Amino acid sequence: MTYDAGHYDVIVIGAGHAGVEAAAASARRGAKTLMLSLNLDMIAFMPCNPSIGGPAKGIVVREVDALGGLMGRVIDKTHIQMRLLNTRKGPAVRALRAQADKPLYLKEMKRLLENQENLTLRQGMVEKILVEDDQVKGVVTETKAAYYAPSVIVTTGTFMRGRVIIGDLSYESGPNNQRPTVTLSEQLEELGIEMVRFKTGTPMRVNSHTIDYSKTEIQPGETEPRSFSYETTEFITDQIPCWLTYTNETTHEVINENLGLSPMYSGMIKGTGPRYCPSIEDKVVRFNDKPRHQIFLEPEGRDTEEVYVQGLSTSLPEYVQKQMMETVPGLENAEIMRAGYAIEYDSVVPTQLWPSLETKQIDGLFTAGQINGTSGYEEAAGQGLMAGINAAAKTLNVEPLILDRSEGYIGVMIDDLVTKGTREPYRLLTSRAEFRLMLRHDNADLRLTEKGYELGLIPEERYNRFTEKRRKIEEEKKRLENEIVKATEDVQDIVKESGTTPLKEAVRASDLLRRPEIDYSYIERLTPSDIALTADEKEQVEIQIKYSGYIKKSLEQIEKMRNMESKKIPDDIDYDAIQGLASEAADRLKAVQPLSVGQASRVSGVNPADISILLVYIEQGNVARVSG
Repeated sequence: MTYDAGHYDVIVIGAGHAGVEAAAASARRGAKTLMLSLNLDMIAFMPCNPSIGGPAKGIVVREVDALGGLMGRVIDKTHIQMRLLNTRKGPAVRALRAQADKPLYLKEMKRLLENQENLTLRQGMVEKILVEDDQVKGVVTETKAAYYAPSVIVTTGTFMRGRVIIGDLSYESGPNNQRPTVTLSEQLEELGIEMVRFKTGTPMRVNSHTIDYSKTEIQPGETEPRSFSYETTEFITDQIPCWLTYTNETTHEVINENLGLSPMYSGMIKGTGPRYCPSIEDKVVRFNDKPRHQIFLEPEGRDTEEVYVQGLSTSLPEYVQKQMMETVPGLENAEIMRAGYAIEYDSVVPTQLWPSLETKQIDGLFTAGQINGTSGYEEAAGQGLMAGINAAAKTLNVEPLILDRSEGYIGVMIDDLVTKGTREPYRLLTSRAEFRLMLRHDNADLRLTEKGYELGLIPEERYNRFTEKRRKIEEEKKRLENEIVKATEDVQDIVKESGTTPLKEAVRASDLLRRPEIDYSYIERLTPSDIALTADEKEQVEIQIKYSGYIKKSLEQIEKMRNMESKKIPDDIDYDAIQGLASEAADRLKAVQPLSVGQASRVSGVNPADISILLVYIEQGNVARVSG
């Protein structure tokens, strides 16, 4: 017998990295929101590596922040180390990465959520989603509490029918020995939602006191202040180093001798694992020509001695894990505090979602995070934010926010998922973004803050700072396009110092800045500005001028893409009635139901000839409709 426990605009199931962003975004949009968690002490828990960011992923965190999300603000307050990666490469691949203080990260995230207006937190296991006539009505917990809402977001991560595996031991569990959710997965299948079985894993944690750091290489953080969030003004300066060591041929011998005990090779694990984050046994088998593999020793916080052994993800029996570790320099006497393990779980096939992350089968039901087949905290946060924005939009009867592939890595990720699907845990990579020069770490605010403000997720004061920054950048760019630098003796000395060729005649300051050897610091000396620019603003001026030719070409490509996106496909089009369309293409288009010709062109199994036929058919105007 259920009881009426309350009525809301949006209900979020789960409080991982997708759930917290979804709940906060929904509440900040003005929707009365409920977030249900199995354990309120595990909000935004990091079951795997204690870090945020990295290539592509770090840019997602900045995009989340530019749209008013939480992850950037929380990691800025709770990290133990931060570094900007790929500084010797172009701006398109630079990204921040921070080592997190795991316990402190949880505490800070929970504090923000508890103080968020319009948001209610409840601890409880959701047993059932209430659905009537293919429309969400609410949820019921195992304590028979019925909560009602017209929009529900499922962000259950790896908990759906979760199964932990260590050697020949297996048991039903979510990450870190938390309770799994079983009935929810079964109900989604009953509702007609196709599921797939994926697998991920994690390495052992060891006691820092038992590591011989003299045999490892120190990996310090940066002394220069860095931040993910555009709101951060105070920076952590006392950083804790990580350490680097390597496996060796003896390590690989131990692994090869025990491959028969690995659940991956014995057939015990059925789920598909992540290609870009393989277990150590998978690395040894696939890359048997490599004499060693990197192992990073990452502290899990300031007030814990647990160290995460990045690079030794494994599901081998615990005693084999110990034997394996004893061969690694620095870890010969390391004490395992938590053994590594694999975990299998159910995911939704993401081509069943609209770009808003609403399911096509059930009106008002959204999914976000690892349930959609992704891996990583950052990918989950990006989806959670968008699902929260759009679930609130549906309840409030306003248009959803759909980011296209030129606007953000979040847009790339969601389009990949809903259009192409994924056969393995999906990981964001810079190579997935065709417009990555436009989707940089440094310009996330310029790309997305306006949208965040329009949605009510960015406060007025922050927006005013942003508009002032944007104004100063444009004003300085204009000044440099008009400023002439004459070839005087003093100028030639500075030019020579930079290593570039001397000036033959007077040049525009902007043309001088386009030279590879010249950065903005030289321009400041050659032609000082009356505009007081911050370091970020100077960086923007330099990047936008130096790469203006490439940016112009990208903008032209983006315009072509948007022309294709503007050609909408009727939602009840009958693909079987299109003469000349390949049967495979028709089947794939019926399954994905693309909203535009642009999206249709990215569906797997649909080729350019099919798109040409589809374009002609739509432009003729007499489109056959599926009978309803």
